Order: sequence, then structure tokens, then C-alpha cells
Amino acid sequence: METQQSETFTDQEIELLQPFVTNVDRPIFCLRNLPEVVKGALFARYSRSSKSLRRLLLDEFINEPESGFAAIVSAQVHHPAAQLIATRQAEAFYDRVLIGYGDDSVAELGGAHLACEGVSNIAAKLLEDSRLGISPLEKSTRYVRFDRKGPDGYPYLREPAIMASPLANRYVAVMDHLFTTYGDLLEPVQAWLQRQYPRDEATTPRAYRTTIQAKALDLLRGLLPMATQTNVGLFGNGRAFEYLIIKLAASPFAEAQALSKMIQAELDQVIPSFVKRARSERGQAYAGYLATTREQVAVLAHQIPVEADSTTPVTVTLVDYDPHAEWKLAAAILYPHLDLPLSAIEKLVAAMPEADRHALINAAVGDRANRFHRPGRAFEEPYYTFDILSDIGAYRDLQRHRVLTQERQRFTVRHGYITPPELEEIGVADRYRTALERAADLVTALEATLPNEAQYAVPFAFRVRWRMKLNLREAYHLIELRSARQGHPSYRQIAQLMVREISAVHPFLAAGMRFVDHNAYDLERLAAEQRIDQKRQQVGRYDEPQRHRL
Repeated sequence: METQQSETFTDQEIELLQPFVTNVDRPIFCLRNLPEVVKGALFARYSRSSKSLRRLLLDEFINEPESGFAAIVSAQVHHPAAQLIATRQAEAFYDRVLIGYGDDSVAELGGAHLACEGVSNIAAKLLEDSRLGISPLEKSTRYVRFDRKGPDGYPYLREPAIMASPLANRYVAVMDHLFTTYGDLLEPVQAWLQRQYPRDEATTPRAYRTTIQAKALDLLRGLLPMATQTNVGLFGNGRAFEYLIIKLAASPFAEAQALSKMIQAELDQVIPSFVKRARSERGQAYAGYLATTREQVAVLAHQIPVEADSTTPVTVTLVDYDPHAEWKLAAAILYPHLDLPLSAIEKLVAAMPEADRHALINAAVGDRANRFHRPGRAFEEPYYTFDILSDIGAYRDLQRHRVLTQERQRFTVRHGYITPPELEEIGVADRYRTALERAADLVTALEATLPNEAQYAVPFAFRVRWRMKLNLREAYHLIELRSARQGHPSYRQIAQLMVREISAVHPFLAAGMRFVDHNAYDLERLAAEQRIDQKRQQVGRYDEPQRHRL
């Protein structure tokens, strides 16, 4: 492939540039070894200059005395610990560069990795609720046991308002009982699983042990309360972090408000120019607006008389969809290929015989070899809105999907809870239910005076209701991914019900989802763990890591 000839640099310029770019003689290159504020300011200038990026770096940063760039380089080379000080000294210059760019997209030019440790699952859901711009990873309830005691006991948030209330001692006792039950049941559950599903010769001890542990932790995760403390890692750009800080500040949870201030303080050390609006009057006003509108709607909502609903254990209801989805999809497929307005193409599609329209859609679906072969953006035209009631554990997994609209109701005990049938067979379901019932009584008592904080005491086994609106293309991704064998049975069931609902109204469109797994499995993770061992053996790196036994 021929590309535009890169400009040439003198030997001296090459020497100056080499530490900060991956090459000096090709048109495609990356920046490296630069603070986020420098990269952001450089790209901001890039959009309004006729110079190449490397020339801008030389002329307006490296060779510009006021930029503070020399101090940053010196700190990097001679004393890395001084880099932060040097960068702060240069902030004023970079702010002047960025000040002329008022659009929000400039704040996307700087990013950061942020670790949030010891946060509750309430806070974790707020941190992970960003649609775009932030990528989260959370400590897994499937691979990590959560009953390890720390200096303060079991890892759950001692929420200040609850601990200052008359229910403080009861809260601690009930939370401790949930974690104690969780820890006590792990051994008998694992022992039963080993008897029920003995290891065969084709499965390595590592794969078997990991699978049994994952299954046991899956079966018992319903005992963990929303107060359970976890770790969340986030990578995001400044614009997304600004909004996250503002949303947390507007939250009714004191923990979230405290997190907002702590996140601001840490990001101010690494990407201050990109998150400064969150602490400005504008940011504070936005947080106030979000809090006020939420409270206003809540007041009106509480004035509406409602009756308790009667539901089945899991409900996935398709409440809205586009009745003209096939026509709109076919028109969107044709749009890039015809020099006509969309309205004219829609008329052409409306006049098509159904067989021709289906042939067109089939051509766009193509020969999908695996679930990663997702069709193009035309499939974003049809939409589906679901109302879902399922256990909180399933919600926690499905909430991570980004390119859709999700909104949940409160975490409560009013919808009841789910008991995995395996616990009945093992003979530990009574202990499981006893712990959950004690928690339910506590939640009901807390709701009388602390309705927001009461949500911390709700265990994952209880059901939560949320709505999900997504397009057909995202439905391909979510349903095929979440129905896969290695998934948790709770969210696999939701994915399977979703595709059935879509099939009922759009059978031809649903037929393109060729990698939905409707089967039931005993040890969901086993096949995936066996594939891991096979890959390790293929590269000659198989070794069995040391793990703590349950």
C-alpha cells in the first residue's frame, strides 16, 4: 500500500524525536513516553495546524521554552520521581494551548488508569454504569472467594448512616451471618460437586479444580450482599471521567459522593487539565441539576398508588419493538450502495416482494463462521425494549454491556429471591434460605428510615427489575455471548429468553443469530478450562499454578 511520503528531519531533530515516537520516517506512528497532558495538547493543536504531528512536537513543545517540556524530559531521564513536579509546572502552558478548544471532545484526548479498591457493590455498579469512554474490570465472584477476613472482619461496607442508627448491631450480625454461611457452605458444596462430576482422564487437575471452584462460588454468590467490598479497575478518557465524577457527586449514596472527591483528587495528579470542569462551578451546577431532577421525580412517583405485582422467578418481557423492522433494515442495508435519499430507498424496499427483501438481509448477514462475525451497522436500525426481572447476580453481569440503554429499579427484597436447585440436592438450601430471610427482615427494617442505605443489605440472590433497550446488532452480540456454555446459568437463561421473544415477533431477523446456545450444562466452565490447557500445551508453557484450596 502506498502512503503519503513522510517529511524528513535532520539528525538533530531525529535524536530529539526518537524517545517520543515509535518511528521518525513512516506516516503511521504512535506517541510514547509523554505525559497525558502533553499528548492531549499536542493532538488539540494537530487539528488546527498544517504541520505534521512530529513537526508540531518539535516546534511547539520540545523547542518551545515556555512549554516546560525540557523539565519533563530531564525529570524522566535523571529523576523519574520528579516528573510529576515538572509536569505540574508545565500545566499552565498546556492549559493555554487547550483553552481555545471549547468542545467536549478535547477532554477525550487524555486518559488514565484508575483503581478503586474496597468499594461496595452499590458503588461498583455506579462506577461501571458509564456507557462509553470508560472500560471497567471488576473482581470476579466466580474466581475469587469473598469470605477472607481483614482487620475489620468480613469485607463489607460498614455504611456510616447505618452504623449510626439503632440497627447498627443488627446490620453487623446479619452481614456476618451471610458471609459465615457463604464460607461454611463452600466445602460441602465443592465436595458434592466432586462426587457428582468426578474428573476424567481428559481433564487436567488444574482445569478440574478451577471448574469445581467456579461452580461452587457461582452457586453461593447469592449470599453476598450489595455491601460486599470489591475492586474495580477503570480505564477512561477525561471527558468520561468528568461525567463519572459529576454523577457520583449527585448520587444519594454518601459512599458515591466520597468516591467523587477521591477520584477527582487522584485524576488531578495525572490528567488535571482534562477533568478540571468536574470541580468547576459548571460541574457542581450539573451535579446539582442531576440530584434535583431525581428528587423531584421521586416525589411525584411516590404519590402514584401502585399495587404489588405477582411475578414468576425470572421474567423477560419484550415490551416494545419496531413493527417495520424488516423494511427499515433492508433500506439501511441498501443505503450505502444507492445514490438516493433514504426516503426513496424505503419506498423501493416497501414495494419489494418479501423473498427479495429476505435475500437482501441474508446477503448482509453472510456466512457467519462464529459469533465474532457480526453484521454491519444497518442492523442497528431495528430496536427492542425488554423488561427483565432476575436475580441481582445476573444483573451485575449483564449491566456491563455498553451499546444499549439500561436502567434499573432499586435493590430490594420485595421480589423474592432465587435458590439454585443444586443447593436443594446437596442439602444446604435451608441454611442458604435462613441467611437470606434474616437479611430480608433487616432490609425491611432499614427501609423505614434509611431507604437508600437499606440497599446495601440486599443479597445478590434477590431479584431486581431493569429495562434494556438495544438494537438488533447489539442483540446479536449480547445474546450469543451471554448464552455461551461458560456463562452463569442465571444470565444464560435471560439471553435464551430474549432471543425467543425476538423470534416471536421477527423470526426471520432472529434466524441470523446462529450461535445462541440453548443447551443446559452441569459444569459450565469445564470446556473453557480445557481449552486453556490445550493452548498452554501448544505453546509449551503448561504449568500448574499454585492455588489456595477452598
